[in-house]
Amino acid sequence: MDKQNAQMNAPHPGTNLPAGYPPQYPPAAFQGHPGYLGHQAAYPGTQAGYSGPQPGYSVPPPGYSGAGPVGFPVQHQPVYNQPGGPAVVPWMPAPPVLPNCPPGLEYLSQIDQILIHQQIEILEVLTSFETNNKYEIKNSLGQRIYFATEDTDCCTRNCLGSSRPFTLRILDNMGREVITLERPLRCVSCCCPCCLQEIEIQAPPGVPVGYVIQNWHPCLPKFTVQNERREDVLKITGPCLVCSCCADIDFEIKSLDEENVVGKISKQWTGLVREAFTDADNFGIQFPLDLDVKMKAVMLGACFLIGHILKDDM
Repeated sequence: MDKQNAQMNAPHPGTNLPAGYPPQYPPAAFQGHPGYLGHQAAYPGTQAGYSGPQPGYSVPPPGYSGAGPVGFPVQHQPVYNQPGGPAVVPWMPAPPVLPNCPPGLEYLSQIDQILIHQQIEILEVLTSFETNNKYEIKNSLGQRIYFATEDTDCCTRNCLGSSRPFTLRILDNMGREVITLERPLRCVSCCCPCCLQEIEIQAPPGVPVGYVIQNWHPCLPKFTVQNERREDVLKITGPCLVCSCCADIDFEIKSLDEENVVGKISKQWTGLVREAFTDADNFGIQFPLDLDVKMKAVMLGACFLIGHILKDDM
């Protein structure tokens, strides 16, 4: 009996658990998600003893606010589905730090496709009360890259609708605000070419990396993508919207001379019921893998601008 008690009170080999504390997972039975490095390899310590960001993150510049909006839950990576529990979307593993890359944009260096899923707000469906939009931003494997949340006051949302100016904050898996989108109030009519739509993309917040400017055209939605120096880099051209019903709407990303198509932004048709009773949209973005990460962030801004313009026109 004394020998059995001594064995039970002995520290568990290969763990930091105190004597008498049962192991949380059977080592041979818990395999985890494919690519999972193990409990200690993925987490340097328990959450209570967490001492800082995960390896691979550069130090943010002075004045950089990393916690995101007040009250926004901080996510931790990686998160995987547990047997018998609710489905949890896994986060994309953190890539290595890149030189001359704004903090948090390293994720974009490894992908050539982005999926954007807007969350359905029950209050908005039942009452038509416009709430702040929230979006999941994923890669082609379904792993979450960012989470985006709108920061607009109640009066602006409900008085101006989809034509409203807005600030969209894009956060990474640590809850850091890595991209900010600023859309000013502009005219939504193609009959007024002097004050068309635009959006500014900042990464990190407060540091512009590009702009998307709407170009006047009597029938087609056209945009110019600019870098941080407001130099034209790419063009975006969409279809005649009155001809795009019950199908995906594709906006082609083209070279400056509009001779070569290098990618596209697609508003995905989500079905008659969802389209009729909600304004929650799904988008897909495709671009070259070797496109500069700043321009990939600008493509995100272009997608959100196009999404709001489509709501005005449809």
